[in-house]
Amino acid sequence: MRKRSGTLMLFVILLVAYVFANSAVTSLSNLNNSQKEATDKTAEVNRSYYSLLDFDEETEYEFATRGLIAAPETLELKDSNGRVVWSQKAYEFVDEFETIPDTVNPSLWRDTVLNHSYGLFEVCEGIYQVRGYDLTNLTLIETESGGWIIFDPLMSQECTEAAMKLVEENLGKRPVMAVVISHPHVDHFGGIRGVVLEEQVADRSLSIEEQISSGKVPIIVPEAFTEHAVSENIYAGTAMARRATYQYGVFLEKGVKDSLAMGIGLSQSTGTLTFILPTHEIKKTGERIVIDGVEMIFQMTPGTEAPAEMNTYFPQFKALWMAENCTGTLHNLYTLRGAQVRDGNAWAKYILEAIALFGSEAEVTFQSHNWPHWGNDVIIRYMEDTAAVYKFIHDQTLMYINLGYTSDEISNMIHLPEYFEKVWYTRQYYGTVAHNSKAVYQKYMGWYDANPVHLNPLDQSERARKFVEYLGDTDRVLEMAYNDFLAGEYQWVAEITNILVFADPQNTAARYLCADALEQLGYQSESGTWRNAYLTAALELRVGNLKDESKLAKGSADILLNTTVEMILDYMGILIDSNAAQDIDITFNLILTDSNERYFVHLFHGVLLYYPDQTREFVDATLTCPKIGLLTLISRNETQQKLIIKIDGDSDIPMKLTQAMVTLDKTFNIVEP
Repeated sequence: MRKRSGTLMLFVILLVAYVFANSAVTSLSNLNNSQKEATDKTAEVNRSYYSLLDFDEETEYEFATRGLIAAPETLELKDSNGRVVWSQKAYEFVDEFETIPDTVNPSLWRDTVLNHSYGLFEVCEGIYQVRGYDLTNLTLIETESGGWIIFDPLMSQECTEAAMKLVEENLGKRPVMAVVISHPHVDHFGGIRGVVLEEQVADRSLSIEEQISSGKVPIIVPEAFTEHAVSENIYAGTAMARRATYQYGVFLEKGVKDSLAMGIGLSQSTGTLTFILPTHEIKKTGERIVIDGVEMIFQMTPGTEAPAEMNTYFPQFKALWMAENCTGTLHNLYTLRGAQVRDGNAWAKYILEAIALFGSEAEVTFQSHNWPHWGNDVIIRYMEDTAAVYKFIHDQTLMYINLGYTSDEISNMIHLPEYFEKVWYTRQYYGTVAHNSKAVYQKYMGWYDANPVHLNPLDQSERARKFVEYLGDTDRVLEMAYNDFLAGEYQWVAEITNILVFADPQNTAARYLCADALEQLGYQSESGTWRNAYLTAALELRVGNLKDESKLAKGSADILLNTTVEMILDYMGILIDSNAAQDIDITFNLILTDSNERYFVHLFHGVLLYYPDQTREFVDATLTCPKIGLLTLISRNETQQKLIIKIDGDSDIPMKLTQAMVTLDKTFNIVEP
C-alpha cells in the first residue's frame, strides 16, 4: 500500500513539475513590453503596511494643510515655448481613488496625497510659504516696512515667477529686501532670477551692513556655497543629470503604475535654471544679521544634507528654519543620482545643537521641503526623532562593520527600531535605511569589502558573458527565473535576467522579464526614488533608451559663467581622453583679461596640468582671452574661439585641445550595456 502511494505521489509530483515547466515556457512566449498589474505577492506586501502604520493618525495631514491662504484650482506651469515644466494637475488622480491601488505602497500614496497640497500658506504671522510649486518651498519673511526676505527661491525661474505671482495676488506686490539660500543644491537656487535681477543685487565687495543700507538686495549663503554649487553641477554634472532621470522619474508618467511623490516633494521642475553670485557668506554659528527689523541668527551645519548648509532662527517669530536638515522624511546619506556621501553622525549632532541653541523658545519649525511642525513639545520630538534615526544608521552600520559584515550584508540586516518604524516623519520616502547604511560603509571603508576576489572584478558585460557561457542554456535559465517570478522572488529575478541582458541586449524575453520584476519592486517601494528608479529601468528595458533630452531642465550659462578659471581647467582635464591624447605634448601660457589671472598649462601623456600665477618663456603659444574664451574651448565653438582668443605662437593649440576632449553623452545607457 505504501509502495503504491509512493508511486502515485511520485507520479503526481512529476506531473505537476511537467505542467509547471510547460506553463512557464508558455508564459515566457507571452512576455511583452506592456505595464502589468500588481501580483498577489506585491498586493500582500503592500497590505502589510496597514498593520505596521496608523493610517488614522492625521497630524501630518493637518500640518500639511494648515494655514492655506489661496491655491489655484488647477496648477500646471509652462515655459515660453509652451512646454510643461511643473504640474500638480498630473497628480489629480490621487483624489479619484477611494481605496489605494495594489500597484502603490500605501505609505507612499499617503505621502503623495500630502505633497499634493499646494498653494500659499501662512507659517505664522509674518512668515509665509508657497508649497507645491516646485520640488522646494519658496519661503517669505515679512520685514518691518513690508518687504520680503526670501529663502530658497526654487529650482526653475518659471516656477518662482508663478509662486511670486500667487503671493502678489494675495499679499500684494512688495520689494525683495534680501535672498537667503540655505545650501548649494540647484533646487534651492535655480529660480533666483524669478525674484531678483542682476542689476538689483548688492555690491559683493561691500560689507553686509553696507549692502543692506545700499538699498540693493544682498544674497546670503553659507560659507563655500559657490564652490559646491558650481563643482557639483560641472565636474560630474552630466552623469548626475542622467542618473537623476532615474531617481526623479523624469521619463515616467504620473499615475498608479508610474511616478508618485518622493518624500521631499513630487518631482523636479524642468524649467530654466539660473544663478547669481552671492554677496555675503555666513562663516560661523551665531552670526546675526538684521534686515529691516528682522533678526536672523545662523547655525552652520556643513557636511549634513549638503557640504555647505545652514539653519536660521528668527527670535521675534520664535520660528526655526531647518533648511534641509529636517524634512518630514528620512533623507539621503547617499543620493541615488550620485553625490559625495553625507555624515550621519554630524547630521544628528547639528540637529541636537539646534535644539540646544533654539529649542527652548521655538514654537514652529519649517524647512525647504514639506510642511512645518507647530508646538514646542512637537518640534522637540520631531527634531530628536530625526536626529536619532541618522545616529542609529551611523552607529549600527559601524557596529556591523566591526563585526566583519560587508556593505550588502549590512543593508539587508539593518532595520529601524519599532518606535521609529511607526513615526510618519521618519518614514523612508526619500532615503532608505538600506542605502543610507551603504553610505556609512562607503564613508568609513570605501568600496572594497576586503575579499581579494573583488579587488579587480571583470566589467559587467564581460562578467555577464562568462555567466551565460557557464549557464549554458539561457532558455532554461529564463524558465527558472520565471518560476521564481511566480514565487515573488523579484529581486533575484531582476538580478539574473539583467545578467542575460548585459550578455545579449537583444534577448527580449530577458528584457521583458527583468522589466516585470523591477516593476513589482517599484510597486512595493515606499521610497519614491526607489519606485522611480525601478519603473524607469522597466520602461527602458521595454522600449529602449529614450534618448530624450526634451524633458530635462534647461541649463543656463549662469553657472558656467560664474565658474572659477581653475574649475574650468579642472573640467577640461576631466574631458581629456588620455588614450587619444597620450602622444600630444603641448605647453601654453593662459592670460585672462577680465580676471587678471595667469597660468602655465601643460598637456602631456593625456594629463592636463596647470600652474597658477605663472607664465613661461619657452611655450608653444600664449592664449589671451576673457574667461568665456575657455568655455568656447569646452564647447568646441571654433568660430567663437577665433573671435575671442588671441594666440601668439602655434595657432593649432585650441584644435589640439578640443580634439583631445571627449563628447559627453547625456543619455548613456544604465540598465543595459
